[in-house]
Amino acid sequence: MADGASAPREYNICFTMHGIGVSGGIAIGHAHLFTGMSTEVDHYEVASYDVPREQRRYDRAVKEVKDELAGLAESVRASSASELASFVNVHLMLLEDSAFSEVPREIIKEERCNAEWALRLQLDELTAQFDDIEDEYLKERQNDVRQVAERVLAALAGSKRRIAVKPAREESAILVARDLSPADVILFREHHFAAFVTDLGGATSHTAIMARSLAIPAIVALHHARHLVREDELVIVDGDQGVVIVNPDRAVLAEYRLKQNQARIEKDKLKRLRTAPAATLDGTPVHLHANIELPSDLEAVRASGATGVGLFRSEFLFMNRRDLPDEDEQYEAYREVIEGMKGRPVTIRTLDIGADKALEGQEHDTENPALGLRAIRYCLAEPELFNTQLRAILRASRHGKAMILIPMLCSWNELTQSISAIARAKEELRTEGVKFDEYVPVGGMVEIPAAAIALPMFIRKLDFLSIGTNDLIQYTLAIDRTDDTVAHLYDPLHPAVLSLLHGVIRTAQQHEKPIAVCGEMAGDVELTRLLLGFGLRHFSMQPSSVLAVKQRVLGTSLPDIAPVVARVLRSEEPEKIRQILEKLNA
Repeated sequence: MADGASAPREYNICFTMHGIGVSGGIAIGHAHLFTGMSTEVDHYEVASYDVPREQRRYDRAVKEVKDELAGLAESVRASSASELASFVNVHLMLLEDSAFSEVPREIIKEERCNAEWALRLQLDELTAQFDDIEDEYLKERQNDVRQVAERVLAALAGSKRRIAVKPAREESAILVARDLSPADVILFREHHFAAFVTDLGGATSHTAIMARSLAIPAIVALHHARHLVREDELVIVDGDQGVVIVNPDRAVLAEYRLKQNQARIEKDKLKRLRTAPAATLDGTPVHLHANIELPSDLEAVRASGATGVGLFRSEFLFMNRRDLPDEDEQYEAYREVIEGMKGRPVTIRTLDIGADKALEGQEHDTENPALGLRAIRYCLAEPELFNTQLRAILRASRHGKAMILIPMLCSWNELTQSISAIARAKEELRTEGVKFDEYVPVGGMVEIPAAAIALPMFIRKLDFLSIGTNDLIQYTLAIDRTDDTVAHLYDPLHPAVLSLLHGVIRTAQQHEKPIAVCGEMAGDVELTRLLLGFGLRHFSMQPSSVLAVKQRVLGTSLPDIAPVVARVLRSEEPEKIRQILEKLNA
């Protein structure tokens, strides 16, 4: 058996699973079971004569962790944090238990595998046992078990965060995971995986958004994939239909290879539009920008033909690391993107951390993270961190056309404090004789209903606006977009959402303020004409969506769609709205 969490099967059985397709396309490859970045380990066989040596290596790692914990327990006993000693002692007791001290040694012997893999198999088994426990207190001990295992794994293999997969298989590997954090997904960029599937997640979670930015098929909310799929099994991922097929027969495999080839041909046709100006049939110009996470995304931006970066998610510079990027490191990253765009606009969103995007070691334990200390609230609570980022952005602004975007604005105080923070950073740089663009535009994100409703209050202080539809829909409909149990209720076409969107765009036009949509609605080609009809002329999306949206823009006549869009706004029935939308896209 390839993994302790896999369902036991004597031979390969073809079966199908259904989830939520969050990134389209078809991938065919071999499954790689992913337990999470902190417990992702290599798997290799050891010779029979090397088994005792591998067991001794495991014993040394356990002893190293015991010594470390014992030292930690001793240091906290005499400090103000003496109550922490009891937690450290729990971990020490777990290491003494046979589940850690003996069972992995037996697995090494029986499976003739490396110590890391043996511990991972044991961790999977222990985790499965905890899933059956109903007592909440005992269930909480699962975290202790995982933390102990992670310490031992770190002692065995070092603490470098990576994805362990054979290089020869990497390009055809299908990652199968219970869940993936945005920090996990960002590390996939150094690899070339065919697709990924997860048991948890929603269509507009940040992890789903990251999948679309990678332009690879992805399916979430499968619920049991991590336990049913075995390591190295052949898997088909149909991101368009939300279907995963495990161990397909020859006929099914041939059918999907044909579909895959047809999709490749269509994609190649779209590339011909890369240099064509984006304008409607009646000659109205439309700006199509790209969303990025890291400077390395510039190649995809250029390949898409995007005319600017409409959203640089700066928080990804802060992820997968224990330290924070200093001012110079951030400056170099922002400068690289600004220079790389050669005078075209680059909108840098200030640190949008919180909810499902947490900095390592700074997670906030809260019942409702989406409603807690996140985005601009976090930055204003950490003024030094905010000042460092603002200084870096301002320093980089002299190398091209930079714009600063403040996320999750809700109140007048947040806005005035943000503007003051930018002014202070500018004054510091002036005093130090550091050059920067004195007239860097400052914009605000409209992603909270309060901001949408009270928009005139914000417009007076801002140079431009950007609608974050993902959060605006989430907060308007009171739906956690990362929770697959309610993900089906997430509806961009809800009459309340459409009313807010139309109202925000119209208000911005009345005040002659540029406004963009940078959420997932911007990259949904089925909504392109609707947004154009609302008056939107600035779209920002994942690079992989730009050409498809451009094709729809080029085939749209604004006078022709105006009466149909008006019917959408007058309708209060979701099903009727969808019927009208079908006509709009016909």
